[in-house]
Amino acid sequence: MTIAIVANTSWNIYNFRTGILNSLMAQGHTIVVIAPSDEYTEHLKGLGYIYYDIALDNKGSSPFRDFIFFKSLLRLYRKIKPDVILHYTIKPNIYGSFAAGICGIPSINTISGLGTVFLRDGLSSRLAKYLYRLAFLFSKRVFFQNESDKALFIKQNLVHATNTVVVPGSGIDLSKYSSSEAVQGTEVIFLFVGRLLYHKGIVEYVEAAKSLRKKNYNWRFQICGAIEPEAKLGVQEHELNSWIENDSIEYLGFSNQIKEVIRKATCIVLPSYREGISRTLLESAAMSKPLIASDVPGCKEIVFNNRNGFTCRPADSADLAEKMEQMGLLSNEQRDKLGKNGRRLMEETFDERFVIKEYVDTIMNITLKN
Repeated sequence: MTIAIVANTSWNIYNFRTGILNSLMAQGHTIVVIAPSDEYTEHLKGLGYIYYDIALDNKGSSPFRDFIFFKSLLRLYRKIKPDVILHYTIKPNIYGSFAAGICGIPSINTISGLGTVFLRDGLSSRLAKYLYRLAFLFSKRVFFQNESDKALFIKQNLVHATNTVVVPGSGIDLSKYSSSEAVQGTEVIFLFVGRLLYHKGIVEYVEAAKSLRKKNYNWRFQICGAIEPEAKLGVQEHELNSWIENDSIEYLGFSNQIKEVIRKATCIVLPSYREGISRTLLESAAMSKPLIASDVPGCKEIVFNNRNGFTCRPADSADLAEKMEQMGLLSNEQRDKLGKNGRRLMEETFDERFVIKEYVDTIMNITLKN
């Protein structure tokens, strides 16, 4: 059987989808990857997948470019003739479903986060929801990564409830993100990992760091992630520079060695407004790190108060600072206990083997019926 996967970047597929793809390939299936070329493309080829480059305007909303993307998918689907197609990220979910429907190929969609489409109301948001509603008429199954996102899509009539499945994110490879010892000593390092977008709670994190610095705690506040000034809701370079110059935070830039960055931290902080299932929190919990995150969908499934960290109110820098202060004042032993509880949660609920089984079973059921 030939199984195709489509996403907005090769990076996305390599970092989050290879578990399921390798499992399917081990069963004798042919894997075809369709995604824009980037520095991870060669890694995908090296894993034995067949690769097709495709042009996709991730940031823009040009109907002309989107139509070209749709036509390109249609051409590839007719050429490859896969038995089933996995779609990830917004534009592949929408335009890929249309193309698969026209070709009579069953497709499976995954909503890994709502993005700005659901955080802001406007013409583009209403159009995207309308396209979701139409596209998912062609989808055989829609996977969600938390119950809240699923409920929202059903409430807004974007998908039929009987056509949905909820899985714990992409899961986590527990052998890859192994438990590590808590950082010992007197130094406390808070770490924010993620793209520098306002809805990730980056401003609240910086404001909390500023307020804690005024209390003369000898703690460090780090940010690791790519700046995206071209994004509509992205932090601008001059703003980031002001944070650095005022000694509010340490900016580590983007890192391909994120495990090493997490390992050195005392606590991982993500005051996001909403997630699908936060990959940062999964990876950090698997490495036995205590966590602080907003009490919102995509985070509250991972972080539990006084069990493996603390939750804070979204968009509330004062409450975040209070929880960070509480974490910083704990003993190493207390933080170590929180971290170990987080690791145990990953083993019980978020092991990627659970996610892989759900996808494989769905693929087999759909192709048998088709």
